[in-house]
Amino acid sequence: MKRLALLLGLLLSACGKPVSPPYSQESFVFGTRVQLSIWGVPEAKARQAAAAVMADLDRLHIKLHAWKPGPVTQLNQALAGSRTPQAIDAELEQLLSLSQDYAARADNLFNPAIGKLVAAWGFHADQFAPQRPSPQTLATLLQAAPSMKDLHIESHQVSNSNPALQLDFGGIAKGWALDREIDSLRQHGISNALLNIGGNVRAIGKKGDQAWRVGLQHPRQSGPMAWLELHDGEAIGTSGDYQRYFDLDGQRYCHLLDPRTGQPAQGMQAATVLVGNMSDAGARSDAATKPLFIDGVSNAMRHAAKFDLNWIVLIDAHGKVYASRAAKQRLHWQGDAPSVQLLD
Repeated sequence: MKRLALLLGLLLSACGKPVSPPYSQESFVFGTRVQLSIWGVPEAKARQAAAAVMADLDRLHIKLHAWKPGPVTQLNQALAGSRTPQAIDAELEQLLSLSQDYAARADNLFNPAIGKLVAAWGFHADQFAPQRPSPQTLATLLQAAPSMKDLHIESHQVSNSNPALQLDFGGIAKGWALDREIDSLRQHGISNALLNIGGNVRAIGKKGDQAWRVGLQHPRQSGPMAWLELHDGEAIGTSGDYQRYFDLDGQRYCHLLDPRTGQPAQGMQAATVLVGNMSDAGARSDAATKPLFIDGVSNAMRHAAKFDLNWIVLIDAHGKVYASRAAKQRLHWQGDAPSVQLLD
């Protein structure tokens, strides 16, 4: 899903004194670019750890794909046709349970159950043509109102009470995978690394004697609009309207859908959050941006509090920047600093 891409901290000479480059490796999964930087270990050890991360990401890309054949599409077919409990592995059970928790926190504005709605808007494709669903299709899906509450999860089994439910983990998959791979790096003896999965970024340790640094991509211009230091265990995630979208009749339609209306969310360009050193920091930073982006500035702090967050940056449809006090204190702007409205 699209997110305000976060540029790795290597990019900015203005961010601090130059240091020798870390070991780096790149890949492409979940429809987006992956960048991994490892610091302070022999190249052979870094290469082995990076290979394990990339292999696992390839596996998860297949497993969690929303429309290409794989475990999730097979589960969707089974859940749509029967209320009989379906067997799931421990990994998928954990993701489903976490998604239920986040959906409740987000007042269902984070809702992985609306895969049929995402497909109706044409976003279940690598390349999509501008199209609006028919009013009848939208009305039917809105009336059915699928949600994660329709799933009953217990003892490696899941059942579904709503035939309209179709799982799509696009709003959490990258952040959830980020946590898994950070754990993998630690298990391989890596204490200093930065992993970026399509704009969901998490750090461990430092880059030499300084913190890792990441940039916040400007949603309407090339390059970063600001940068910040990311400390051990912290994760940052963004949802934005500028990567997966189409223009039709002079209006931008992004892939971030409001489950209440069935329409692409309007009124925001980007929403970014930072999560502290928690076991689910990546997944939380991914899911928490959805209610912020969809519901906008007026309810931002209420939604953030439900995820135990206080670091927020929002950019509305007119380009106005809003930030929480914690975010404003840590951001370093590129060029002239914009006028920032404090969120409280």
